This record gives sequence, structure tokens and C-alpha cells, in this order.
Amino acid sequence: MQLAHYLGLLHRAQQRLGDAFGQVGAAHREEPDVFHTCEKLAAQCRGHAEKLDPFARRYAEQAPTEPDRLHSELFSGTRTGPLGLLRDLQDLYLMAAECDICWTVVGQAAYGARDEELLSVVRSGEQETAIQLKWLRTRMKQAAPQALVVAE
Repeated sequence: MQLAHYLGLLHRAQQRLGDAFGQVGAAHREEPDVFHTCEKLAAQCRGHAEKLDPFARRYAEQAPTEPDRLHSELFSGTRTGPLGLLRDLQDLYLMAAECDICWTVVGQAAYGARDEELLSVVRSGEQETAIQLKWLRTRMKQAAPQALVVAE
């Protein structure tokens, strides 16, 4: 069963996204909404990873390195200033999109395996990840004019 591969991918991607939200929040603490929302979303991602733990054991999770590679390529360090905030939010968006599609794939596998417990976790994770993506998109729209037109 190859579900173990995607469970590992999703599990690791959630951990890395949680780390990244924490890093971006800390780097942009002068923006109170970014700081507080990133802290909340970091905790949410870590919660997703914890909820996946029993399924990782059940299906003998494999731990692919793709999320680590994505995290290290996107986050060689956070940036500063308005443009830095915009770029950091875009990096978070890309990482959250990776999680979003992994939720979809794992959900389809859980449906096929008739694993109602995993389906329940997937539905919750998918909904929260969709909200994360919406917030990131909205915050990037808010930051773009300042970063691209006004800032020097």
C-alpha cells in the first residue's frame, strides 16, 4: 500500500509549514496581524501533524524528504521590509498549497481504504488549510501595493 508515502509527505509538510509560519511571524512581528495569525496557523499545522501521528503508525509511514527540500529552498531565511513580507507570504502560500493537494490525495486514498477515522482528519485538515490559503492570498493582496509601488 502506497498510502504510507503520501501520509509521510503530508505529515512532514505540515510540520515544515508550522515551522515556516512560526519563522515568518517572528520575522515580521512589527506587523501585529501577521505575527499573531502566523502563530495561530503554526499551532494549527502542528496540530494537524499530531492528528496524523496515529495513521502514520497504522500505515507504517514513509518519510520522504520533499517537504524538507521545499522548506530549505524557500526558507534560507526570512526577509525584511515590505517586499520581504510579500515574498515570505508567497513562500508560505506555496508550502500550504503543497499541503492542500496532499490532503486531497490522502483523502482519496482514505476513501478507497474505507478509513473513516482518517477521512475525518482529512476533512478537518482540508478545511483549515483552505482558510490558511485564503488568509495568505488576502494578506498578499494587502501587502502588494505597499511593497511594489510605494516602498523603496
